Amino acid sequence: MSRCPHTHASARTYGIAELAQEFEITHRTIRFYEEQGMLCPQRRGQERIYSSKDRVALILILRGKRIGFSLAECKELIELYDPHGGNQVQLNSMLQKIYERRLQLEQQLLDITQMQLELDAAEQRCLAALDKID
Repeated sequence: MSRCPHTHASARTYGIAELAQEFEITHRTIRFYEEQGMLCPQRRGQERIYSSKDRVALILILRGKRIGFSLAECKELIELYDPHGGNQVQLNSMLQKIYERRLQLEQQLLDITQMQLELDAAEQRCLAALDKID
């Protein structure tokens, strides 16, 4: 039984080297995403044959990673991919994840600002203590 839910109805296919070169990633990275069930190549002997859907999944994974999504979140978005249904569910889910990620980043910015203020205060205390020594 295949771990991959999608079929390979699309006529356009890609080899692992082609995808690795296009997205400037390693073959190992592509195989890792395959092991995670996020890509589902067909096999021709030892050769992996990736579909257009696999390519789109790879685009979503890499885009998701760039904006801070976890692999689990990327996988969830990939599983919602439905080009025949207009991808409304996937797009709404992506918008929610973007909103949540933005909130996380805003909190991190606040945390960083607070930490900088604390570092400034600690630095001033150290400098003041050094002035007393001299």
